[in-house]
Amino acid sequence: MLTGADMATMTDVALRQRLDSVSVCARIMPDQKLRLVEASKAQGGIVAMTGDGVNDAPSLKAAHIGIAMGGRGTDVAREAASVVLLDDDFGSIVTGVRMGRRIYDNLRKAMAFIVAVHIPVAGIALLPLVTGLPLLLGPIHIAFIEMIIDPVCSLAFEAETEERDVMTRPPRARTTPLVSRSLIAWSALQGICVLLMSAFWTAALVRSGAGQEVVRAGTFMALVLGIIGLILVNRRFSPSVSAALARPNPALAWVLAVVAVIVAATQLVPQIAVLFRFAPVGWPVILLIVGSALALLFGLERLKRLWRGGLVA
Repeated sequence: MLTGADMATMTDVALRQRLDSVSVCARIMPDQKLRLVEASKAQGGIVAMTGDGVNDAPSLKAAHIGIAMGGRGTDVAREAASVVLLDDDFGSIVTGVRMGRRIYDNLRKAMAFIVAVHIPVAGIALLPLVTGLPLLLGPIHIAFIEMIIDPVCSLAFEAETEERDVMTRPPRARTTPLVSRSLIAWSALQGICVLLMSAFWTAALVRSGAGQEVVRAGTFMALVLGIIGLILVNRRFSPSVSAALARPNPALAWVLAVVAVIVAATQLVPQIAVLFRFAPVGWPVILLIVGSALALLFGLERLKRLWRGGLVA
């Protein structure tokens, strides 16, 4: 324990050294609170300060995060603080930290998905230029895919609940980037896997002698199912297929339902099939494509274990 009387005899350097072994400071004067804040900041820590009185205002202002009481706190303390607790409950600080970590995780998940999903889309769009195949993705196909990507990033990932271990992780370093190299590598691997699966079905349908409309429809279906797999894989940093499928997310459920209806309509409604320039693929091929997408989903979940340490920041 460190008391105000002890602090009065210490230099700033001695105070910083003493803080390494002290967990409780008692009988501290207002100016000494400010010294404690400055000493903790000088050690490279992120400092949060709570207070409700006029004398706490300098420390609240100096801390990285000043937290004032909204009910009992003075006007000066509330103005100096960065955060005001309306209910004067310290438990709200924990709730705020949990929410902040959830938002940070969801931003990283959305960015990982964005990097991953555009690799197969770009690859399939460029595949005809390399192989001489007919055009596989037209404007309407790209527009439909973007109608999946945009709501998922802006609504579905934003609404994801926090990870189970979100409050047991150690604080991340201030220099930790939002998108790490490990996360980019993991996203690239996901995108390449979906690209290879979609290109496989393009080659398989071409080799089977299918027409252009059938090849286009099968490739598009494989690509869309691969994108759905990417959504499910990136919902969690921890490897768990059951959790990825079972976690409640109404926004994502609506997006996937709309996608399923439209994809089914391209095979069952002739007018929509003509709009997409598709032809019926046939149920045996559809079931095989769905099976390959499920196998890809399970395979990526297994591979996620190798990147688990680098995904969580």
